[in-house]
Order: sequence, then structure tokens, then C-alpha cells
Amino acid sequence: MKQQTGKKDSALYVGIDLGTSRSAISASNDIKDWVESYVGWPKDFIAAKVLGKDVLFGSEALENRLSLELYRPLERGVIKEGIERNEEAVRELIRYMIGLVKPQPEQKIYAIVGVPADTLKINKLAIRKAVSEYVNSLMVVSEPFSVAYGLNLLNNALIIDLGAGTVDFCIMHGSIPDENDQKTILTAGDYVDEQLYSYMSEKYPDSTFNLNMIRQFKERYSFVGDTEEAIHVEIPVNGRPVMHDITNEIRRACESILPAIIDTTSEMIARFDPEFQAKIKRNIVVAGGGSLIRGIAQYISNALKEYGPCNVRCVEEPLYAGSDGALKLAADMPEKYWEEL
Repeated sequence: MKQQTGKKDSALYVGIDLGTSRSAISASNDIKDWVESYVGWPKDFIAAKVLGKDVLFGSEALENRLSLELYRPLERGVIKEGIERNEEAVRELIRYMIGLVKPQPEQKIYAIVGVPADTLKINKLAIRKAVSEYVNSLMVVSEPFSVAYGLNLLNNALIIDLGAGTVDFCIMHGSIPDENDQKTILTAGDYVDEQLYSYMSEKYPDSTFNLNMIRQFKERYSFVGDTEEAIHVEIPVNGRPVMHDITNEIRRACESILPAIIDTTSEMIARFDPEFQAKIKRNIVVAGGGSLIRGIAQYISNALKEYGPCNVRCVEEPLYAGSDGALKLAADMPEKYWEEL
């Protein structure tokens, strides 16, 4: 990616979407990657001997979780408080992610990190502390703003970034959005997992499953509205695999977050300048992992019909929309806005 005049060509620019469930990074050397937001340290010397590593990340950490002290250090987009090692886990996660994009030795790194809209102030200092060892300059922005920037939706648009820990809303109106243009709610992907676990426990009390299995079911089969295909999954009952129909449970769990999303969307549009509300309603974009829920754009569009014509669509690359947008912002950002670390 060509850098702007005035910036050092030797620098590496990175955009990071630091997520509760998954984190992604995009770099100006055309490398991008992602990792599940898990960090684990071996429990004892036997675990260390078996694993052969001092620290594990992502799916590898999950697969070996019985041998690890496992951390999912981000809760609702914020570093969990009260557990000192959560901060260490975030630092290790940042270090690992930057390593994925292969910076050159002694290369200066300029990073933009996306966080939930309502936690921008809280997160800024914590993120700065976690990232400062590994980058030279840093900016922290809201996740929906970075998504909007990457899609060039800078005017008359509403971004709904549906992640695991939070749903973030941002209205773009041709300038940098302020606090009144953004909002965060907490009924997001993790809430869907909790609801699905509860519904399945009620329907199948003799079956054995855990929250990680529930999350996998949701990510593979999630939908809202109607479906012609029944969803069957294999779950142990007294140690023997048995097929279970979870169609209604998946739908109920996924739809459980929609009332709050629709209410917040209509509230944000209603309090915006009335002359521009119609334009906003015709340009609503759903991002984040929740955009992969089948039927979600049509469901939201139908629910908002009473407020007038609207158009809701999903991003094409939900995994990298945030990090790609942060990278694009980093490449365009004038030098004076960067914070030296």
C-alpha cells in the first residue's frame, strides 16, 4: 500500500480490531491475519513439556485448554478488571498479532486499534499500555468508525457493528463522529450463546455440552426469521452420541438480541437531524461477526419499515472490515495526529 507523502516509506502501518471473541490485524505490507482472542499458559511443568511452548493463542489454546491457564481477557470490548494476568494476556495477544504481519527488524510501526464506542475513553489508556511495547505510534478509535472509514461510508450512513461482547452503532455525517453519534449495547454474540445454552439445557436436560460447543453451533447454523431446513447436531447423552434438533433454539437465541438492536437503531435515527433521517435509513450497514447471521439484514429492514423506506445490508468481509478500515485510516492519517509512545 502506497503511503502518503511526508510519512516514512520504511514504516509499517497496521490496523487492529481487538475483539472479545476474535481479533484481526491488517498491515500495509499486504499481510492480514486473525486469531481467536484466547491466551493460555501451561498449568505446570508436565503441561509445558507436552505443549513445548511458553504461551499459546487462539484455536491452539482452546484445543489444549485442559493443560492451560486459559484467558479470554477482553469482556465487552474492555480488558477485564480484577485479574492481573488479563493485562498480560492482552499484551501477549498484541505481540503475537504484530508478529503475524512480519515487521522488519527495527521497522517503525504505526498502529490504529478499534474498540467499542462507549468504552473509548476507558480503553484508551489500557490499550496504550498494552500496545506501547510493540509500536512506535498509536491511535485508538471506535470500531464502527473504522468499519465506516474502510467502506468509504463517511456521510449519511449508519454502521451496526455486531460483535461478541458489544453491538456498536455509529452515524456518519461527513465528519468525525462524536459521542452523540455513537452508542454501545451489551446484548451481543455472547448473549446469544448464553440464551442458546439456556434453551438447550431446558429442552435436553440429560445431554452433555459446554459453552464452547454452543458457540460452535451458533457460528455454524445461526439464522433469524424462517428456515426450511431443520438443524441437527450430535451431542452426547450418557456418553453416547445422539442427534438433537436445535432449530427453534438457534432461532430464539439469535432473535433474542434483535429487539434491543432495532430499538437503538430507531432511537439513533430519530434523534438525528430530521432533514437527513431518510438518507440514513437508506444506508444501514451491519458489520462484525453478527452480520453472518442468516437473514439478519432483511429482519432489521422489515422491523424498521414502519419508520419509512430503508435499506439494510451486511458487509462483505466481516472478519477484516474493522482492521482493514483501521489500516486505511492509518495510511491516510496526517502525521500530526499520531501519538508517539
